[in-house]
Amino acid sequence: MPDTQRASADELRATIEQALAQHSGSLERFRHWAKRIIYTPGVADMAEICCAYWLIDLVASHQVNPSVRAEEFQVWTLTVAADRTALAVGDDGNGHGVARQVIEFTDFPLNEIKLYLDQGTLMLPGEY
Repeated sequence: MPDTQRASADELRATIEQALAQHSGSLERFRHWAKRIIYTPGVADMAEICCAYWLIDLVASHQVNPSVRAEEFQVWTLTVAADRTALAVGDDGNGHGVARQVIEFTDFPLNEIKLYLDQGTLMLPGEY
């Protein structure tokens, strides 16, 4: 990638991270269409800014698994590789994995994002 594209991508990431850091908690909630989880305005903004409503769907879809759903607190980490593949990992907050999903291609603009799922509410770490 030419330096100007890299600088532009880095600037975009910094802008997104700054926008998401503005969220520190709210009583407002949105219900996921599958009705398995609800999510905060910060997660809604992340989905809108990053064109990543699919990431909310991914977390919700894993909640059908009883062993995943049994964890009241979950940390979901999406890590994007240089080749635009990604790995989504859900753990119990203590590093014990409960779910993982390989994503063959993504245009997600950040290198990594963490989301917390606490008792059915998906949120950004700053909203916890």
